[in-house]
Amino acid sequence: MVLRCSSEPNIVLMITDASIKNNIATSISHIHSANHPLIKTVHHVSFITSTEAELFAIRCGINQSCSINNVSKIVIVTDSIHAAKKIFNCGSHPYQIHSAAILSELHTFFSSNESNSIEFWECPSKLRWRFHCDANKDSKAFSVTPSYPSKISWDFCKKSNCNDLIKLWKMTFQASDGKDKHFLDLLDDNLNVIEPSYARGGPWLQTFGHSNSLCARAVRAITNHAPIGEYRLQFFPNMDFACPCNNYPIESRRHILHECQRFNGYWNPRRDILSHFVMFLTSNPNAFAFIVN
Repeated sequence: MVLRCSSEPNIVLMITDASIKNNIATSISHIHSANHPLIKTVHHVSFITSTEAELFAIRCGINQSCSINNVSKIVIVTDSIHAAKKIFNCGSHPYQIHSAAILSELHTFFSSNESNSIEFWECPSKLRWRFHCDANKDSKAFSVTPSYPSKISWDFCKKSNCNDLIKLWKMTFQASDGKDKHFLDLLDDNLNVIEPSYARGGPWLQTFGHSNSLCARAVRAITNHAPIGEYRLQFFPNMDFACPCNNYPIESRRHILHECQRFNGYWNPRRDILSHFVMFLTSNPNAFAFIVN
């Protein structure tokens, strides 16, 4: 399909990429038609986010593509489809200046011929597609010195403030007694401890935030504030804190995750890895849940 699109003279194949180094973003778009590279756009901007850089690369590429004669179809290939979706987001967001410019170009493009069309294809970098590798290589090939003073985008300011807050939170959380021994450190698939982040909903919420009940049970398990014997023992020592399985004197989080025979619906023993932790909770809907009698 890619070969067909790149070989037909009325179809433009546009590959975009962006990279950030030393707070300078490089936005790249490579435009091909009839098996030949036609146009390459390169732009550098200081103090913007990667999403802004990706969207700007798409904006510049569409601007150039629409100016090519006899083009009836534009195919955009990007590894940041989330940035492309901002173009058609009617809500309020900090990228509206780019969205408005792109939509204006597309309005002219579609008005010139009702059969004109545009497609967006997602191409993750890990696929190592040749055309996208070329664009990616170009985006990282430049070493630019920032000029001062430079404007700072609103989204970059928000990102910087969030990063500062997360750094402060990490320091105070690790250094104080706030974390306590009960906080469950979960690992990613590379066995690294997961750290807090706001990107794409954060490392935890993007995994189990789609379900209120699953999210609630996961938070209870991570903080160890759950309706289990171990929690009752801390605050209500006169209550029964033995495990209902009758094989363990205390119904602890570790016992539930790794040993309790009531919860054996998931086979993988690495319950400290986030993905397996969520699969365990999904396979055992009563784990860390309030049971209504």
